[in-house]
Order: sequence, then C-alpha cells, then structure tokens
Amino acid sequence: MLVTSVSALALAVVLVCAVVRPFRLPEAVFAVPAAGAVLAVGAITPEVALQEAERLGPVIGFLAAILVLAKLCDDEGLFRACGTWTARWADRRPRRLLGAVFALASLITAVLSLDATVVLLTPVVFVTAARMGARPAPHAYASAHLSNTASLLLPVSNLTNLLAFTASGLGFTRFALLMLLPWLTAIAIEYVVFRRFFARDLAAPATPVELPPPAPVPLFALLTVAATLVGFAVASATGIDPAWAAAAGAAVLAVRALARRHTTPRALARSAALPFLAFVLALGVVVRAVVDNGLGALLDHVLPDGTSLPALLGIAVVAAVLANLINNLPATLALVPLVAASGPGAVLAVLLGVNIGPNLTYAGSLATLLWRRIAREHEHPVSLGEFTRLGLLTVPAALAASTVALWASLRLAGL
Repeated sequence: MLVTSVSALALAVVLVCAVVRPFRLPEAVFAVPAAGAVLAVGAITPEVALQEAERLGPVIGFLAAILVLAKLCDDEGLFRACGTWTARWADRRPRRLLGAVFALASLITAVLSLDATVVLLTPVVFVTAARMGARPAPHAYASAHLSNTASLLLPVSNLTNLLAFTASGLGFTRFALLMLLPWLTAIAIEYVVFRRFFARDLAAPATPVELPPPAPVPLFALLTVAATLVGFAVASATGIDPAWAAAAGAAVLAVRALARRHTTPRALARSAALPFLAFVLALGVVVRAVVDNGLGALLDHVLPDGTSLPALLGIAVVAAVLANLINNLPATLALVPLVAASGPGAVLAVLLGVNIGPNLTYAGSLATLLWRRIAREHEHPVSLGEFTRLGLLTVPAALAASTVALWASLRLAGL
C-alpha cells in the first residue's frame, strides 16, 4: 500500500510542478527527487530503474540532437524566412494566412518536432499576423493544435513517437507510410473545423500594412535538414540508431555556426535542454513505478486486444483520456509496453490518442502549456472556454477519422 501511494503521489507532484513550474524552476528539479523517492521506498528496484534508463537513453539522445538542429535552423533564419514567405503569399488575406500556417506548422512539426513549432514558429506566427493586421487567434491556435496533431507522421516528430518507435518494431519509412493517411486525415479535419470556428475572425478585413521584403532562403540549413531526413531512413534500414543521423545533422550546422561565430558551445548546450532531458528520464522511472504498482493492472482491464477497428478505436480513446488525465508523455510510457504484444497497429493507435487527445485540455501536453506561456508573452489572452470548445469540435472527429485511416493503412500493408 505504501509503495502504491508513494508512486501515485510522486507522479502527481511531478505533473503538477511541470504544469505550474513553481518559481520558474526546471521540471527536473521536482522529477529527479520524485524518482529518488520511488526508489527509496522500493516501488521500483535499482535494476528496473536502470533498465528504464537504458530504454530511454537513445530516445533522450535523439531528442537532444533534434532540439539542437531546430535551434540552429532558427539561427540560420529558416523560421524568419518562413514567416516572410507566409505574409507575402497570404497578401493580407487571413484565410490564405491560415492555410499557410497549417502547411508550415504541419511540415515543421513533422520534420523538426513539435517543440520547433511551439517555441520557434509560434512567435513568427504572431509577428506575421501583426504585420498583416489580421486577428491572431485562428493562426495562434493553429500552431498549438498542429504541434500535437501534426506530430503523427514521423518517429522524430514527437517525443511520444520516439518512445513508441522501438516498441512498434517498424522501420522509419514504414512507420511514416502507415501514419501518412491518419496524419493527412487529422490535419484536414482540423482545418475544416478551424475555418468554421473562426469564420468571423477570418472574414475581418486585414489592416493594410506594408508587406515585409523577401527574405533570403537559408539553403544550407534546408539541405542539411533534407539530408538528415534521408539519414533517418537509411539508418533505420541498416539497423543503425536514427539518433546518429540526427546528431550528424546537428553537428554539421553546429560546426558551421561555430566557425562563423554565430553561436557558442554554451549556447549549443543550452539548446539541448539538458534539464528537460533529465526530467524525461526521471519521469520514466516514476511512471514505471506507478505502472508496476497498480496502474498497469488497471489498464490491462480496459485496453482492448488485437488490431480490429473496434480495438484500435478503444485503444486510441483510452490513450486520449489518459493523456488528458496524466499528460501524454506519462500516458505513452504507461501504455506502449502494455499494447506492444498486440503488434505495431496497437502501438500506433496509442500515438493517435496521445498526440491528438491533448488538444482537448491545457494539461494534455507539455507543448500546449509552453504554447500558452508564449501566447501570454505576446499579449494574446488564451481563453479556457474557447480552447475547450475548439478541442471538443476537433478531437473526437479527428481521433475517430484518423483511427479509421490507420486501420485502412494497416489492412493495405497486410498488418
């Protein structure tokens, strides 16, 4: 009873502090002692904790490399160029701007992860909307929703995907092919709902302002990102951990930036978000303790078996609900080991739930919480009621339709 209570309390403390961030302290300040607490009371043995660390090690290394790559792309001017292109292409028409934001956010999330969309693209979206004189709400909410929904496509798009990638047993390319149709389906539903939900904002005329001059395209950064994506596929096909491809791409841009004195070793280390990586590792230990001391047995009772359409729908719904209750990262850590035996389809259904589901509540995803802080920094008040109404319109429809799309993809692939 003691170990169950301590495990549950430790997870609650970690999640609450990750949401609230008392005194603006890093999440790891609370997660690392919580991991120590579950070890101290015997909720998890040192051997099991070490196994969890070994399982998460490649994922954490991959995440660090992607974060550095995204920051260096920003330093090269990639996101500023995207904002300039968006404003000029939209030409003071808010509906066209929304379409451009959807396209950009979807691609950036898929290739450079949802963190790039939230941290680097969202400020660009606010600046672009202001330059056009357009109301920012539709475009700002689009960056928030797509940082979650559009992260379905590639193993690199989201930390949840990285956690599930190895358990799925799929290669990089096959993962992407199976998730392509669900990814397109979910984004299309989001776009249709956004056009109707924000119809009044999109119909409001933009204040005439001078469009920004054309920005130079950071060709070197684009080519490096493209080569890194090819490297992911090649590494996966040859049995090499894709983290090495991510590290190579980050190293190429880092060497160039250091040589040109556009960055410093300290800045590179800061962009790797080392405290957040420690948080992920400590959270993995805490979640493993919670799963081993009650949550796993409970989830076993409610999770369907197999990969039939009803089973996939059930798994996706359970994953979405759990993501909104305990955040999508712990939900992924808890669910993936339980469904892995049912095959890759069940693992991918979990990803649909934990990636689309968080658009329903603020607490569903750390990315959404970070987006809310960025919105406030740009003096854009975020309404809980509006966020929730938009989530109720998008999440159930996108989750159901993308699950059907996943089922169809699995049938076509013979899985």
